[in-house]
Amino acid sequence: MKSRILLQALRNTFPVFLGYMAIGIAFGLLMADAGYPWWLTLAMSALMFAGAGQYIAVGLFAAGTTLWEAVIVQFVVNARHIAYGFSMMNRFKNAGPIKYYLIFGLTDETFALLSSLPETGNSDENGQEKTRLMFYITLLDHLYWITGSMIGVIAGSLIPFGTEGIGYALTALFIVLMIEQIRRIRKPWIFIVSSILTVLCVIFLHPRLCLLAAMAAALIASSFFSKNSLPEKGRQA
Repeated sequence: MKSRILLQALRNTFPVFLGYMAIGIAFGLLMADAGYPWWLTLAMSALMFAGAGQYIAVGLFAAGTTLWEAVIVQFVVNARHIAYGFSMMNRFKNAGPIKYYLIFGLTDETFALLSSLPETGNSDENGQEKTRLMFYITLLDHLYWITGSMIGVIAGSLIPFGTEGIGYALTALFIVLMIEQIRRIRKPWIFIVSSILTVLCVIFLHPRLCLLAAMAAALIASSFFSKNSLPEKGRQA
């Protein structure tokens, strides 16, 4: 049974594998280009495990940002994970000690995969299978990211690379994952409205406020569309 669940996790995470290898290698190249040692890349990918946060950290290091400034920037950038955590509370509540690792490993891509898993029955066996599947998905994504970043930093220290435009790799992965989510849940209006609200926030608000405002607006819009897309039987119940 464990091998079957692991194979399922491998199939589910294959798109993330392709993306994480690409953007992980790009992150490793940026770290090598900035002159940082390989062990710092390994430590960040293993213990920090935040793609956007790690990309931003490279620039913060180079700019000589103070610790408190870096903390504030990272909090703002990663504040979206608070919403992720709240939405996954029911899925993680029966996971036992594993839930702490699931919480730690809840990246954007892992959240997209875990949130799209179908609901299982109430039996203990189904619950254990789902917990094991969530653990394998989270662990595999973590290993993909570590592997990609280490390939990048080692290659970058041995072979000279031009790093212009590499930072866009993370944005490209988010776009691909959004397209996959649209195809899977078949509710494109949630993403279209969220994108429009995000663009409006970027245009009309201060750069320091637009991220949080866009997140809040997108969450409200998503909640509204989800509530109003329930089938009639579900509404009457």
